[in-house]
Amino acid sequence: MTAIPGNRAMVLAAGYGQRMRPLTLTRPKPLVEVAGKPLIGYGFDRLRAAGVSTAVVNVHYLAAQIEAWAAAQSAPRIVISDERAELLDTGGGIAKALPLLAEAPFFVINSDSFWLEDGEPALARLRQAWDDHQMDCLLLLSPLARTVGYDGQGDFVMGADGRLARRAAAPGAAFAYAGGYLVAPRLFHGAPAGKFSMNLLWDRAISAGRLFGLEHKGRWLHVGEPASIALAEQALRA
Repeated sequence: MTAIPGNRAMVLAAGYGQRMRPLTLTRPKPLVEVAGKPLIGYGFDRLRAAGVSTAVVNVHYLAAQIEAWAAAQSAPRIVISDERAELLDTGGGIAKALPLLAEAPFFVINSDSFWLEDGEPALARLRQAWDDHQMDCLLLLSPLARTVGYDGQGDFVMGADGRLARRAAAPGAAFAYAGGYLVAPRLFHGAPAGKFSMNLLWDRAISAGRLFGLEHKGRWLHVGEPASIALAEQALRA
């Protein structure tokens, strides 16, 4: 029997949040509040709505505060991946946690940004769009016009078939990575030991034609610095 994609999730919560200082001098960025709720709480709302059974949360900076927040949650079941000894970046942190994530494709979400739904929830759409024969990773992407608090130029260009290329390597409208994706554990085969960025594995998947994107229909709230909190709260009110 084929396991359901996205029954488990990895939540990235170990970073220092340096651009969010001074708020992150005394608390980790995932616990910075937007409209009275910690950033990580919005991601967990999405995971609960998607029926995720187990979420692995990595910790490093002010780890005890994240652990205390996790202990107070009732669902999904939370397992801590401890990176106190070494911060492993996005790729290395997931690679360390792979034994906790089983063998089916799993969700990865950032804990320091979140999206607003418009119609069918984004994680359900990622599940429905997943094609295990073609894909190693399926990213949730936002058109730049539907981002809030984001001042970048975008990360990827998406072809008509959903395959992705780096923005600088192909023509077309750019999309921003919106902080969530589905990924197959096989993408980590041959990954380096220790600290590395997921960009390394995404570039490998691009070269193999196995990195795909899905356009998010709602707005993506990039809460990168203290000034962007007000923008996110305004978007929530709207």
